[in-house]
Formats: sequence, structure tokens, C-alpha cells
Amino acid sequence: MVLAAGLGTRMKPITETRPKPLVTVGDRTLLDHVLDRLAEAGVERAVVNVHHHADQMEAHLAGRTSPEIIISDERGRLMDSGGGVAKALPHLRGDAIFILNADTFWIDGARPNLARMAEMWEPQRMDALLLVAALTASVGFEGAGDFQFFTDGRLRRRAERQVTPFAYAGVAIMPRAAFENRGDEPFSLNQLWNEAIERDRLHGLRLDGVWLHVGTPEAIVEAERAIDLSVV
Repeated sequence: MVLAAGLGTRMKPITETRPKPLVTVGDRTLLDHVLDRLAEAGVERAVVNVHHHADQMEAHLAGRTSPEIIISDERGRLMDSGGGVAKALPHLRGDAIFILNADTFWIDGARPNLARMAEMWEPQRMDALLLVAALTASVGFEGAGDFQFFTDGRLRRRAERQVTPFAYAGVAIMPRAAFENRGDEPFSLNQLWNEAIERDRLHGLRLDGVWLHVGTPEAIVEAERAIDLSVV
């Protein structure tokens, strides 16, 4: 599942005329960078939700064959991150789901991060597995971090006024069952993650490589510079 229905307000004025996932970084759109990672990991089907400039999104995605693309239409109502997955559930296969943001991607290290996540996923002890990036290996992220990362892999929220060294890198694995019987109201993935924290079942995997967070026009330049350095 690729979450691509947001308004991209921090990317204005670019997003006044195009959706944020179709912003180009290097020679690829943000959305294609994400879908390329899924294809490389062997994912055969991706559901992409659309809302802002939805016609442009559909026209662009019509040209992709790997992975197979299914559109989840949110033109009438934005469902937020968790509600978007729940709405798309009839199109999603399997007992567990990759959930990716459409505005972040990464340069893999020694091994592909999606493959590492799939290997680490253990539904018997996890309600969610999040890819987290060290701020020291991140480009374009200016926040105070999101999580405390314990040695056993469990995650806890950053306390108020605390700075933590890890940020959510925009990729999660979650069980299909977490989204069943949720109704048709919008809700955030954060709601499910907070519930998982209360049960000590929110886990993380440290990203191997460089995380590229492209949230503003200025971050495009930083991401392109990082890509160029990785190729040299």
C-alpha cells in the first residue's frame, strides 16, 4: 500500500499544479522511486490511494506494469493514513502488508531494506514493524526524531521536549487483521501504533543506507545531491 493521497501543503507552490508524489527527484518521480523499491523486493501488486490532482496520478500510473497498480480512489473523502489502508483492504493480498509513504525513499546499503524488513517480521510478537532512520544518516529531515529505539528492537514515542536519534522512515509492515472491521471513518496509523506501544508490540528496524525525506522544495536539491554522491 502506497499512501499518496495527501495535499502536500509543505511542497507549495509546486503542489498547486501537481500532486506531491509526482514531484521529480533526479530522473524519477517520488512515487516511482517508491514503486521501484517495491518491484525490486518482488512485490507484485501495489495499491495507491489518490485524492489531490487524482487525474494526474491515474494518468501517470497507467504506464506502470511492475508492480501491478490498483487505484484506491479517495477523491470524495480523504481517509487519513490508517483509514486509507482500511478502505483499500479488499485489494490487498496476504496476511501482512507493506505500507509506504509516497514522499520518502532511500538509498539502500549493503542489503535492500524491504527484504530485511520482510525477514524480520514476526507477527507472533509484533503488531507493527517500522523502518526507522538514524538522523545522522538522513537527508532533508529537520525534526527532533520520532522514537526511542531499544536494544531489543521495541519502539517508544519521543517524550515532549526530548530529542531522539531516530525518525520514522515512511515504511511499515502491519497485519491485515489490524485494519479489518475498522468501519469507514478516517483514522491515523498513529492510533494503531500507540495501541501497539501499550502492548510492547511496536518494533523497529534501523535503515541501512541513507534516508531521503523530501518534504519541501528545498529538500529536492538535497536529495538529488545525495543521489549523485551515491553514484560516484
